[in-house]
Amino acid sequence: MPDEAAFPGLLVGFGQALRGAGLSVGTGDVLSYCSAASLLDPSDLADLYWAGRATLVRSKDDIPRYDAAFRQYFLDEASSAAQMLFLRATSSAQAQAAMAMPGTEPGTESDEQEAVLGLMASDVDALKHRSFAACTPDELAALRRIMARIKLTPPRRRTRRTRSGQSGRVPDLRKMIRESMRMHGDPARLLWRQRRVRLRPLILILDVSGSMADYSRHLLQFAYTAKHAAAKVEVFCFGTRLTRITRALEHRRPDSALEQAAQAVVDWDGGTRIGASLDTFVRRWARGGMCRGGVVVICSDGLDRGDPEVLAGAMERLSRLCHRIVWLNPHKGSSPQFQPTAVGMMVAAPHIDLLLSGHDLASLEELAALLPVLS
Repeated sequence: MPDEAAFPGLLVGFGQALRGAGLSVGTGDVLSYCSAASLLDPSDLADLYWAGRATLVRSKDDIPRYDAAFRQYFLDEASSAAQMLFLRATSSAQAQAAMAMPGTEPGTESDEQEAVLGLMASDVDALKHRSFAACTPDELAALRRIMARIKLTPPRRRTRRTRSGQSGRVPDLRKMIRESMRMHGDPARLLWRQRRVRLRPLILILDVSGSMADYSRHLLQFAYTAKHAAAKVEVFCFGTRLTRITRALEHRRPDSALEQAAQAVVDWDGGTRIGASLDTFVRRWARGGMCRGGVVVICSDGLDRGDPEVLAGAMERLSRLCHRIVWLNPHKGSSPQFQPTAVGMMVAAPHIDLLLSGHDLASLEELAALLPVLS
């Protein structure tokens, strides 16, 4: 890969070329150009052109001379700038192809050419629909990178309190009277009051027992993304007992946060006691108001070794304390005709508002898309 330190010198050289073309370009203008180019793709000529035109051109009359200098400096095949941009574009395409994981089957020569150009959108889409349990370590690493960029919008609710707005059903009489007095009694425009919108609490309860070993780390990565996307997010893990890991996930570096969370959970890859864990959550946290009006997402395969009556009682009390209960079961897969066979799922089913799979990245993206409408 070409030396990254050479690109500031390349941009400074372009400033000198503009001075030679008769443009008034100062040192501060060149620094602004370098700052703007650092936020864009240096191998994209369109980015370099518009960044320079926005920072180096002061008059409309200078645009023709700027265009001529740009073509001569960046587009002349004999110039060192054109050769450096070609190397940069080639290395960038290869790096993009390395991030986009191709399919497991060997492809043709044309497929390899597409990988060099970074045109692997179809393979990335196929990777999103591949079960976590069927992915190779390299594919799992690629999925974690993609998962870190999921745009998650937390659920919201309308409160009884109101605020001033552009539209609504109730007029804002107080503000209208103040506006009328400011205008010496003349009628003012209609002003309205809207109901305030607040974030709903989002509680993630993740099963990290041995039967969920293929999915637990990816669900934890999703929990980390959710925690850093919204303020009111609580995360718990359970195997044979419940552990709160919200503070561990507050670390800014994902790897450090996941490592601290794994150290806090002492029963990772152990047995499963869903009923006892949910009962602990209800008695210790839910009754205290943590999930009042919130959305509770339980990620488990339903293989419970505890007493089914304890699970049924905990789910019944939890359904009365929260707004919605969403259950992610990896065994559901992509089948719309899924019927639970595990005792834990059969006991919990009457109290579940929404059942999703959570076995691949596409199902987690589906959950992220459904959260804003769970109002």
